[in-house]
Amino acid sequence: MEELATVSGISRPTLSKYFNDPTSVRQSTRVRIEAALERYEYTPNVHAINQNRHLTRNIGIVVPFLADPFFAEMARSLEMLCTSAGYNPILLSSHGEPDREIANLESLRGIRPAGVLLGPIGRLSRREALDAFCRDVPTVLFDCDVEDVGDAMFGTNYVQSTGVIVEYLSQTGEPPALFEMRNAPNPNANKRRAVYEDTMRRLGHEPMLLVAEGTGWAFEEIAHREATRMIEERALPTNTVLCSNDRLAIGFLAAAYEQGLRVGIGDGHAMRIAGHDDHPVARFTCPALTTVSQDYDRITGRSLEKLLEIIAEGARPEAKISTLFDGTLVLRKSA
Repeated sequence: MEELATVSGISRPTLSKYFNDPTSVRQSTRVRIEAALERYEYTPNVHAINQNRHLTRNIGIVVPFLADPFFAEMARSLEMLCTSAGYNPILLSSHGEPDREIANLESLRGIRPAGVLLGPIGRLSRREALDAFCRDVPTVLFDCDVEDVGDAMFGTNYVQSTGVIVEYLSQTGEPPALFEMRNAPNPNANKRRAVYEDTMRRLGHEPMLLVAEGTGWAFEEIAHREATRMIEERALPTNTVLCSNDRLAIGFLAAAYEQGLRVGIGDGHAMRIAGHDDHPVARFTCPALTTVSQDYDRITGRSLEKLLEIIAEGARPEAKISTLFDGTLVLRKSA
């Protein structure tokens, strides 16, 4: 099917919809597909299609923590894409709990989904249980990878995205300290720290870690409390702070304001603050938050496209495919 999509210019999700139900696509699209089938003498795998028809039109979407705006945006995008492809999205949140993550997958197993889009909790996930599920149900991971689990994974290239903002901050002012939680619940925090440390050393700077105490997903509250403490204790080793994610940065911005520190670029400003992710409200903070955006559209779009390809072909990939997309530096007023 991939070859047919390439030569015909018709997307794989559209071809998948046609092969499962020709009436599910527009008449003009059906004419194009049937002309391509005749021109390229393509014969679909009828056995695979019949096999797929025994499945439901449901696709499970599991996210680590739905109340987090980053994952809420991912979920919104995936829901809309599934609906547009003719499938029924079933959205579940793991609430940051490994046992809940497995319970979500087992509940999906009971309704025999056509496939699952999984945003894993990450390093806390129960890998063996995840693997057992993914062996039975076509599963594509997004945002965070779990080694050798699932059919494919699509996410952000943190070596590039974290590296680019560390380089920018270092080139335009004092090198940044990294503000992070000691026991961060979000999946990719450790990767971001490792890239920060490597990039700082490559640039000839010693890494500076500002470690916030606290547990759970109340990032803004934890950051506000811990940043206030650090400012009052004069514990900041630099006037530039890179927060591990935008929600931490929002809490740090509030603390700086309350402590009378003016955040921004140039004369008259006491410090610079930046984040990572391009949180939906990052452009509305005061000052607007400099950050790195993740490519939501490509991550979600390619995740669903790959899952639909697996469903349509009725065969699992021989090897897992992992694709990482670069982030984009978003320059605003805070740094």
